[in-house]
Amino acid sequence: MAETSFERYLEQLGKPLQYAMRNNFAQLSKLRDFEPYVRYQIRTLESLKMLPAEWLPLLQELSQAVKSFDTLSLAQKQQRMRQVHDLIGHMRSVVTQAAPTGVAAPAAQPAPASEPAQVPVKTRQAPPAAPARSEPPSDPFQQSVQYLRGVGPKRAALLAKLNLRTVNDLLWYLPARYEDRRRLTPLGTLQVGQRQTFYGKVYTTQTVPQRRGKPIFTMTLEDDSGTLTCKWFKAQTYMQERFAIGARVVGSGMITVNSYNASREAVHPDLEVLEEEDGDLIHFGRLVPIYPLTAGLHQKTLRTIMKSVIDAYAPQIEETLPHEMRRDHALPTLQEAVQQVHFPDAHLDLGQLHQHQTPFHQRLIFEEFFLLELGLALRQRATQREQRAAPYRQPNHLGETLQSQLPFRLTTAQQRVLDEVLDDMQRPFPMNRLIQGDVGSGKTVVALLAMLMAVSNGFQAAIMAPTEILAEQHAATLRTLLEPLELDVALITGSLKGRIRREQLERVACGQAKIVVGTHALIYDEVQFHRLGMIVVDEQHRFGVLQRATLRNKGLTPDVLVMTATPIPRTLSMTLYGDLDLSVIDELPPGRLPVQTKVLRAGRRDQAYRRIRREVSRGQQVYIVYPLVEESESLDLGAAVEMAAQLQQEVFPDHRLGLLHGRLSSEDKDAIMRAFKQRELDILVCTTVIEVGVDISNATVMVIENAERFGLAQLHQLRGRVGRGADQAYCLLIAGDKLSKEGRQRLLVMQESSDGFYVAEQDLQIRGPGELLGTKQAGLPELHVGNLLHHGIWLEQARRAAFALIEADPGLSQPGHQPLRYAVSTRWRDRFELAAIG
Repeated sequence: MAETSFERYLEQLGKPLQYAMRNNFAQLSKLRDFEPYVRYQIRTLESLKMLPAEWLPLLQELSQAVKSFDTLSLAQKQQRMRQVHDLIGHMRSVVTQAAPTGVAAPAAQPAPASEPAQVPVKTRQAPPAAPARSEPPSDPFQQSVQYLRGVGPKRAALLAKLNLRTVNDLLWYLPARYEDRRRLTPLGTLQVGQRQTFYGKVYTTQTVPQRRGKPIFTMTLEDDSGTLTCKWFKAQTYMQERFAIGARVVGSGMITVNSYNASREAVHPDLEVLEEEDGDLIHFGRLVPIYPLTAGLHQKTLRTIMKSVIDAYAPQIEETLPHEMRRDHALPTLQEAVQQVHFPDAHLDLGQLHQHQTPFHQRLIFEEFFLLELGLALRQRATQREQRAAPYRQPNHLGETLQSQLPFRLTTAQQRVLDEVLDDMQRPFPMNRLIQGDVGSGKTVVALLAMLMAVSNGFQAAIMAPTEILAEQHAATLRTLLEPLELDVALITGSLKGRIRREQLERVACGQAKIVVGTHALIYDEVQFHRLGMIVVDEQHRFGVLQRATLRNKGLTPDVLVMTATPIPRTLSMTLYGDLDLSVIDELPPGRLPVQTKVLRAGRRDQAYRRIRREVSRGQQVYIVYPLVEESESLDLGAAVEMAAQLQQEVFPDHRLGLLHGRLSSEDKDAIMRAFKQRELDILVCTTVIEVGVDISNATVMVIENAERFGLAQLHQLRGRVGRGADQAYCLLIAGDKLSKEGRQRLLVMQESSDGFYVAEQDLQIRGPGELLGTKQAGLPELHVGNLLHHGIWLEQARRAAFALIEADPGLSQPGHQPLRYAVSTRWRDRFELAAIG
């Protein structure tokens, strides 16, 4: 029989398949008698005399695949459909790649001279034919939501506003809360003032036109115990048809009293008309999930979409965690967890659901933390396994010389951390360490002494700062300190132009500049190092992991030292810096006094002005900071400029004022900061460009206008600009007229304590961990269900389990770890480079 004849039979066999699989199985529920149809086609094929022998086992598998098809669940039918699709693909590959070698095949005829003879195919190793355009992609979880049943382009656009673009996104979009709609309350016993679930038949309906706007639609429900009026303002035209007289309705809503006739009613209740075949209620008679929404997307619509997705795709989820791990932590399967978190069984406790304390929530929490920590463990292992390109063979003679010439002695904490860093630098693999210390604790000098270890061994060292003003100050400070050592310091920022920029780049590329200071401009392709051996990243929370990794790739397996003056609670630090070793400078230089902080309402601003005059009269200096809403500074720059002029003319006419903001050129900023540092200015009016790094020991007053518009970490950084000398310093927080509860909380925390770690803990309590992680820390997978504030115990368990697993199976190569290997690579995809697994 000709090849085209077999193709025709396969086309007949595949017609209902194509129909059912189109648009992600949108028509599957309408498919009837699929099993008898396929069996008829199989019998027809088996009756053919020249049937390929390779088809016989495939037809048997096909027969088993459609067995009892109509009795299966929707998810099981989808799985069988894919199996049938693959089998037809194998049958087609036999036809297209080999001559028919049937049960009663004739003797092979010699091929014409111009054509090579065909070799019979004896196995089913050939790949299946490419799927038709209407069929779903190979990875069903990456299917676009647009093609799901009940979605389409318009709803897909709404879902995209919630970052829901694929099936996988929907599976991990968990309910914000749940409503208990398990118990149907008789209409006659509904309690006023409570949200309750009820059932009844439609007794009357009425549409009342309004002079302006849409009409009011009212409907009376009745049961054996009484009646309830349901009312909708701005009613839609379809409602009269939807709620026909006699229809059975189940609903939920807040029960109120009509002030006109004292009857009970529910305004805009959530209702569902029951059909005769309805057996599995989605919105009533159960614990109902309530999802976060966006404008234009209704709760009922999204819940219906979610139910369809969970039913179809949750059974296809492959288990990731090894059985022993699930047993040790008493965790259910991933399939069961996803199903129960979205649509929980009726016996589950509502309080535990709300608090994410069910075993199913805990499984998903552990899953997220485990995959997060697994990625960090792989990254740490990759760093420790990587050998140095050139080991350090010389002692830190430059650092020892500088330390002997410093006008102060290192604190015990500084010396301890320096020793930890230098020990790392003498190991066979590159350093990857975080120094955490409060503002003014002396991190920079420790970093400089470590950088000199690299320079002593013939390497360059680079320090990357988050702002130009901080980079410029670092460069000025380092040049002053390193002048006796005659070391060249280069500065590279985005604002450097023309000849000066070219000269700096050349000095770095040829190795003349041993110390390089810059902003994120250091990661630009045009910046080439001669022999980069150490990187210091200042204020790491301002940079993403990708930026750190990009700079690291410019060197010879360089040491990486990360610094942050933003104290981070332990659970958050385990996530943000889980791949780094940690050192803490927990001691301030001797003689420092805590900054006295006071919150003032705008009407008491004169108190702040009196403090300013008193301090200036004593020869001290003052900052007055205005907030920014946008990075462009366009909204608040005008206010800062205007207020600087007003303060100079009307409030402090006898004092010298300067104005500093981000729109100034580097030369102008340098000139203003130089004037302030040399005490040529008494008061510096500024925006948040002085948030980090600015070190003026004579400044004793920090006034922050509209302080409620700042986050706690930013307020603490600003406060750290004063009190850097031996004199008592003051931070005055002036609150605006519209002070929210959260804003008041932040300001009171600042007034209570100058301890950065206490401030950080309170910041975590107020804002939550999600915002603290933020987009600035690009490079970490997003947490959908795990909460670093509330689930610290699970985070620690997941971290221990992840690091232990990588210790036992570094490449995740054991057979039972293959799904986990795929899951971790998927979760960390496009985040930053992990070590090659294996």
